[in-house]
Amino acid sequence: MQPPAGSQVSRVPAQRTPSEQLPPAPATPAPQPPRRRMRTVLTVVAGVLALLCLGGVATVLIWYNRASTPDRSTPDVVVANYIQSFLADRNDARASEFVCQSGADIDALRLLREDLVARELRFSAKISASWENFAIQRQDDSAKVEVDLILSAFVDGISQSDRQRWRFETLHEDGWRVCKAERS
Repeated sequence: MQPPAGSQVSRVPAQRTPSEQLPPAPATPAPQPPRRRMRTVLTVVAGVLALLCLGGVATVLIWYNRASTPDRSTPDVVVANYIQSFLADRNDARASEFVCQSGADIDALRLLREDLVARELRFSAKISASWENFAIQRQDDSAKVEVDLILSAFVDGISQSDRQRWRFETLHEDGWRVCKAERS
């Protein structure tokens, strides 16, 4: 309702009892429970550990990839790695990483290895293979590599060795690869 026009209304505050006169005191904020702090700390620690683990896994994968990728950087390196894998280690799976993808003519070297295995059985002696004196003739994406193969054995207290000159033809196909091996 509106007071009549021209009348004066006195505005006197209503009387309050002493307990109503003061506004209630604001409640003090409760301290943050320690659980939230601990949860935050654990979340941050878990995140850091997860990042460290991912970084470690990535590092191991990169290291493994570099260590397991065969070195086919130059013709002489690929020939040395092939001889090591095929003759010295006699690991056909590893040796296949160094041969031409389109097929390789390595029958002469395969016959040499079969002969070495037969001699080892006959004489009960291990025949080792080593190599030296690389000579490289490179032309664009192909190269001929000549190398001395040294076949050594220790039979009946006597050290014996045989030196053979071999020629390897290599091609650059996603790295250098051996395509042909023949005795010179």
